[in-house]
Amino acid sequence: MPDELHELLEGNRRWAAQTEQREPGFFSRLLQQQAPQYLWIGCADSRVPANEILGLLPGDVFVHRNVANVVVHSDLNALSVMQFAVDMLRVRHVIVVGHYGCGGVKAALQDLRIGLADNWIRHVQDVRKKHRTWLDGMEDEELRLNALCELNVLEQSLNVCETTVVEDAWERGQGVEVHGWVYGLHNGLLQDLHMTVGSAAEVAAAYGLAIGALKTRYDLIRKKGRP
Repeated sequence: MPDELHELLEGNRRWAAQTEQREPGFFSRLLQQQAPQYLWIGCADSRVPANEILGLLPGDVFVHRNVANVVVHSDLNALSVMQFAVDMLRVRHVIVVGHYGCGGVKAALQDLRIGLADNWIRHVQDVRKKHRTWLDGMEDEELRLNALCELNVLEQSLNVCETTVVEDAWERGQGVEVHGWVYGLHNGLLQDLHMTVGSAAEVAAAYGLAIGALKTRYDLIRKKGRP
């Protein structure tokens, strides 16, 4: 076995021992049930681990991750995770979480070719095209990238709201809220993008207000100059 893999196993043993010492019976209790209240749909980036960022223990958050936190209506992987989380685990919150400096979003913004994932990134390019006029009005490339990272979160949150999984849950009166957040690699903090939706009737208005607030905020930054 390569030394680096041996180190991983050793690290796992230390973590398990420390966890059990800190909370005797932790793994026995964890084995009995899985009852998370949250589904995290995030980026596969190794720097964005859901449980650690939220300060939650294993069992507290159900997680789906892919490149650039994309939600596609034909992606049976993501839809299966959502269906299991909503219908079986009865999570109350579905949180789409992007992050600044996302490599997938950067590739979509700058038309970079990265391989097979180019086909996946096309979904983020669709977001870029949808807001192209506004984005192209930004001269600062970093600011433009940050803005697209946030726009992508809001567009993917909208996609979550429009899945049959969430629509059916709302139709039967199940309490499920969809949220859009963004994570800062530079400071470790999550930022609420103020798109919170709890019913089909709220989707259009919540999306419109969130997009409007985002663009207003960035327009003010552009006028004042970057801090």
